[in-house]
Amino acid sequence: EILSGLVGSEMCIRDRMLTVLLAVLANLGVNITAFVASLGIGGIAIAFALQAILSDLFASLSIGLDKPFEVGDFIVVDDLLGTVEYVGIRTTRLRSLSGEQLVRSNTELLKSPIRNYKRMSERRVLFNFGITHDTPVDKIAELSATVRQIIEDASPTRFDRAHFVRIGPSSLEFEVVYYLLSREYSVYMDVQPVSYTHLRAHETRED
Repeated sequence: EILSGLVGSEMCIRDRMLTVLLAVLANLGVNITAFVASLGIGGIAIAFALQAILSDLFASLSIGLDKPFEVGDFIVVDDLLGTVEYVGIRTTRLRSLSGEQLVRSNTELLKSPIRNYKRMSERRVLFNFGITHDTPVDKIAELSATVRQIIEDASPTRFDRAHFVRIGPSSLEFEVVYYLLSREYSVYMDVQPVSYTHLRAHETRED
Protein backbone atom coordinates (compact mmCIF):
# COMPACT_ATOMS: atom_id res chain seq x y z
CA GLU A 1 0.00 0.00 0.00
CA ILE A 2 2.87 2.38 0.84
CA LEU A 3 4.57 1.57 -2.48
CA SER A 4 1.30 2.09 -4.35
CA GLY A 5 0.86 5.44 -2.65
CA LEU A 6 4.39 6.54 -3.57
CA VAL A 7 3.90 5.53 -7.20
CA GLY A 8 0.59 7.35 -7.35
CA SER A 9 2.15 10.45 -5.79
CA GLU A 10 5.04 10.36 -8.25
CA MET A 11 2.67 10.06 -11.20
CA CYS A 12 0.60 12.96 -9.90
CA ILE A 13 3.70 15.17 -9.61
CA ARG A 14 4.86 14.14 -13.07
CA ASP A 15 1.47 14.93 -14.58
CA ARG A 16 1.42 18.35 -12.94
CA MET A 17 4.93 19.14 -14.15
CA LEU A 18 3.97 18.10 -17.69
CA THR A 19 0.83 20.21 -17.52
CA VAL A 20 2.76 23.27 -16.33
CA LEU A 21 5.38 22.74 -19.07
CA LEU A 22 2.73 22.55 -21.76
CA ALA A 23 0.98 25.59 -20.30
CA VAL A 24 4.21 27.57 -20.60
CA LEU A 25 4.65 26.43 -24.21
CA ALA A 26 1.06 27.37 -25.01
CA ASN A 27 1.64 30.79 -23.44
CA LEU A 28 4.64 31.25 -25.74
CA GLY A 29 2.43 30.66 -28.75
CA VAL A 30 3.16 26.99 -29.41
CA ASN A 31 0.23 25.04 -30.85
CA ILE A 32 0.16 22.27 -28.27
CA THR A 33 -2.24 20.03 -30.21
CA ALA A 34 -0.10 20.15 -33.33
CA PHE A 35 3.08 19.77 -31.29
CA VAL A 36 1.95 16.59 -29.54
CA ALA A 37 0.37 15.20 -32.71
CA SER A 38 3.68 15.59 -34.51
CA LEU A 39 5.18 13.10 -32.09
CA GLY A 40 3.26 10.30 -33.80
CA ILE A 41 -0.16 8.73 -34.26
CA GLY A 42 -0.36 7.95 -30.55
CA GLY A 43 0.23 11.61 -29.84
CA ILE A 44 -3.12 12.53 -31.36
CA ALA A 45 -5.03 10.92 -28.50
CA ILE A 46 -2.65 12.52 -26.03
CA ALA A 47 -3.13 15.90 -27.70
CA PHE A 48 -6.88 15.82 -27.24
CA ALA A 49 -6.51 14.71 -23.62
CA LEU A 50 -3.97 17.46 -22.90
CA GLN A 51 -6.17 20.02 -24.58
CA ALA A 52 -8.90 19.30 -22.03
CA ILE A 53 -6.38 19.36 -19.16
CA LEU A 54 -4.93 22.69 -20.29
CA SER A 55 -8.41 24.13 -20.65
CA ASP A 56 -9.21 23.19 -17.05
CA LEU A 57 -5.82 24.48 -15.90
CA PHE A 58 -6.35 27.91 -17.44
CA ALA A 59 -9.89 27.96 -16.03
CA SER A 60 -8.42 27.23 -12.60
CA LEU A 61 -5.91 30.07 -13.01
CA SER A 62 -8.76 32.37 -14.04
CA ILE A 63 -10.72 31.45 -10.92
CA GLY A 64 -7.63 32.05 -8.77
CA LEU A 65 -6.89 35.46 -10.30
CA ASP A 66 -10.38 36.86 -10.93
CA LYS A 67 -11.96 35.22 -7.86
CA PRO A 68 -15.58 34.99 -9.06
CA PHE A 69 -16.03 32.82 -5.97
CA GLU A 70 -13.97 31.46 -3.08
CA VAL A 71 -14.24 28.60 -0.62
CA GLY A 72 -17.24 29.26 1.61
CA ASP A 73 -19.25 31.21 -0.99
CA PHE A 74 -22.78 30.07 -1.87
CA ILE A 75 -23.13 30.06 -5.67
CA VAL A 76 -25.67 29.07 -8.32
CA VAL A 77 -24.51 27.89 -11.75
CA ASP A 78 -27.14 26.53 -14.13
CA ASP A 79 -28.85 23.71 -12.21
CA LEU A 80 -26.13 23.53 -9.54
CA LEU A 81 -26.35 25.39 -6.26
CA GLY A 82 -24.30 24.97 -3.14
CA THR A 83 -21.43 26.15 -0.97
CA VAL A 84 -17.94 26.01 -2.48
CA GLU A 85 -15.81 23.49 -0.59
CA TYR A 86 -12.77 23.11 -2.80
CA VAL A 87 -11.30 24.69 -5.94
CA GLY A 88 -8.80 22.38 -7.62
CA ILE A 89 -6.71 22.40 -10.78
CA ARG A 90 -9.39 20.61 -12.81
CA THR A 91 -12.61 20.71 -10.80
CA THR A 92 -14.55 22.67 -8.21
CA ARG A 93 -16.59 20.92 -5.52
CA LEU A 94 -19.80 22.25 -4.00
CA ARG A 95 -21.85 21.05 -1.04
CA SER A 96 -25.54 21.18 -1.98
CA LEU A 97 -28.39 22.20 0.34
CA SER A 98 -29.49 18.56 0.56
CA GLY A 99 -26.00 17.44 1.58
CA GLU A 100 -24.46 15.72 -1.43
CA GLN A 101 -21.22 16.86 -3.03
CA LEU A 102 -21.43 18.34 -6.53
CA VAL A 103 -18.38 18.31 -8.80
CA ARG A 104 -17.95 20.23 -12.05
CA SER A 105 -14.94 20.92 -14.23
CA ASN A 106 -13.60 24.46 -14.00
CA THR A 107 -13.93 24.91 -17.76
CA GLU A 108 -17.64 24.03 -17.74
CA LEU A 109 -18.17 26.12 -14.62
CA LEU A 110 -16.87 29.30 -16.26
CA LYS A 111 -18.97 28.82 -19.39
CA SER A 112 -22.13 29.79 -17.51
CA PRO A 113 -23.16 32.88 -15.51
CA ILE A 114 -22.25 32.52 -11.83
CA ARG A 115 -24.50 33.98 -9.15
CA ASN A 116 -22.57 34.51 -5.92
CA TYR A 117 -25.01 35.02 -3.04
CA LYS A 118 -22.25 35.33 -0.44
CA ARG A 119 -21.35 38.74 -1.93
CA MET A 120 -24.90 40.04 -2.04
CA SER A 121 -25.25 42.97 0.37
CA GLU A 122 -29.02 43.37 -0.02
CA ARG A 123 -31.91 41.55 -1.69
CA ARG A 124 -34.51 43.20 -3.95
CA VAL A 125 -38.05 42.01 -3.27
CA LEU A 126 -41.06 42.60 -5.53
CA PHE A 127 -44.61 41.55 -4.77
CA ASN A 128 -48.16 42.37 -5.90
CA PHE A 129 -51.45 42.70 -4.05
CA GLY A 130 -54.95 43.81 -4.92
CA ILE A 131 -57.81 45.75 -3.38
CA THR A 132 -61.48 45.62 -4.33
CA HIS A 133 -62.87 47.84 -7.08
CA ASP A 134 -65.21 49.60 -4.65
CA THR A 135 -62.38 50.86 -2.40
CA PRO A 136 -62.95 54.60 -1.72
CA VAL A 137 -60.72 56.96 -3.71
CA ASP A 138 -59.33 58.62 -0.58
CA LYS A 139 -58.24 55.22 0.78
CA ILE A 140 -56.48 54.42 -2.49
CA ALA A 141 -54.60 57.73 -2.30
CA GLU A 142 -53.36 56.84 1.20
CA LEU A 143 -52.33 53.31 0.28
CA SER A 144 -48.78 54.04 -0.88
CA ALA A 145 -47.91 55.78 2.39
CA THR A 146 -49.49 52.96 4.38
CA VAL A 147 -47.51 50.28 2.54
CA ARG A 148 -44.33 52.29 3.00
CA GLN A 149 -44.87 52.37 6.77
CA ILE A 150 -45.57 48.64 6.91
CA ILE A 151 -42.39 47.81 4.97
CA GLU A 152 -40.20 50.15 7.02
CA ASP A 153 -41.54 48.63 10.26
CA ALA A 154 -40.50 45.17 9.06
CA SER A 155 -36.79 45.82 9.71
CA PRO A 156 -34.19 45.39 8.22
CA THR A 157 -35.71 46.85 5.05
CA ARG A 158 -35.53 49.88 2.76
CA PHE A 159 -38.74 50.89 1.00
CA ASP A 160 -38.44 51.70 -2.71
CA ARG A 161 -41.93 52.16 -4.20
CA ALA A 162 -45.60 51.15 -4.19
CA HIS A 163 -47.67 51.90 -7.29
CA PHE A 164 -51.00 51.07 -8.87
CA VAL A 165 -50.21 49.02 -12.01
CA ARG A 166 -53.45 47.73 -13.53
CA ILE A 167 -57.16 47.09 -13.18
CA GLY A 168 -57.60 43.35 -12.75
CA PRO A 169 -60.79 41.35 -13.31
CA SER A 170 -61.58 41.31 -9.60
CA SER A 171 -59.25 43.90 -8.03
CA LEU A 172 -57.13 47.02 -8.41
CA GLU A 173 -53.60 45.67 -8.53
CA PHE A 174 -50.57 47.29 -6.88
CA GLU A 175 -46.87 46.54 -7.17
CA VAL A 176 -44.47 46.99 -4.25
CA VAL A 177 -40.66 46.97 -4.31
CA TYR A 178 -38.39 47.07 -1.29
CA TYR A 179 -34.86 45.99 -0.36
CA LEU A 180 -33.99 43.57 2.39
CA LEU A 181 -30.79 44.82 4.03
CA SER A 182 -29.40 41.33 4.58
CA ARG A 183 -28.14 38.57 2.31
CA GLU A 184 -29.43 35.84 4.60
CA TYR A 185 -32.26 33.82 3.06
CA SER A 186 -33.70 33.04 6.50
CA VAL A 187 -34.14 36.78 7.18
CA TYR A 188 -35.90 37.16 3.83
CA MET A 189 -38.31 34.35 4.73
CA ASP A 190 -38.92 35.91 8.16
CA VAL A 191 -39.74 39.38 6.81
CA GLN A 192 -42.13 38.25 4.06
CA PRO A 193 -44.97 36.94 6.26
CA VAL A 194 -44.64 39.91 8.64
CA SER A 195 -45.17 42.38 5.79
CA TYR A 196 -48.04 40.37 4.35
CA THR A 197 -49.76 39.93 7.74
CA HIS A 198 -49.60 43.66 8.50
CA LEU A 199 -50.93 44.49 5.04
CA ARG A 200 -53.84 42.08 5.42
CA ALA A 201 -54.57 43.46 8.89
CA HIS A 202 -54.72 46.98 7.44
CA GLU A 203 -57.11 45.83 4.68
CA THR A 204 -59.36 44.20 7.29
CA ARG A 205 -59.52 47.40 9.34
CA GLU A 206 -60.45 49.36 6.22
CA ASP A 207 -63.25 46.92 5.41
